[in-house]
Amino acid sequence: MKLKVTVNGTAYEVEVEVEEETPNLGSIGLPTLSHTGPTPTAPITSKMPAASANAVVAPLAGTVAKVLVEDGQEIEAGQVLVVLEAMKMETEITAPGSGTVREVLVKVGDAVQGGQALIEL
Repeated sequence: MKLKVTVNGTAYEVEVEVEEETPNLGSIGLPTLSHTGPTPTAPITSKMPAASANAVVAPLAGTVAKVLVEDGQEIEAGQVLVVLEAMKMETEITAPGSGTVREVLVKVGDAVQGGQALIEL
């Protein structure tokens, strides 16, 4: 087989002979794998409290920077309820509709996951 190779801007034509061999994998001497530790188990997953249909949930993972409402407070649609910080950016979480805050489930400094309930309305 002929190949063209360029070295430092100069082109060379090289002839290469390729021999085909079937590898004998039995003679490589691979170690026998064995497991001596405890029996593997399913991965551990974190559980979040179930959110009701009236929960305002975190759209992304982050840290609670501000909680702007309290239990029993009347709110209006679009009102900012919580501010999350993620990757040095703040995200305002707003009320989906008017109503009353039944329970604030987080406090400033809490780490939250996407989908986690923040406020019950």
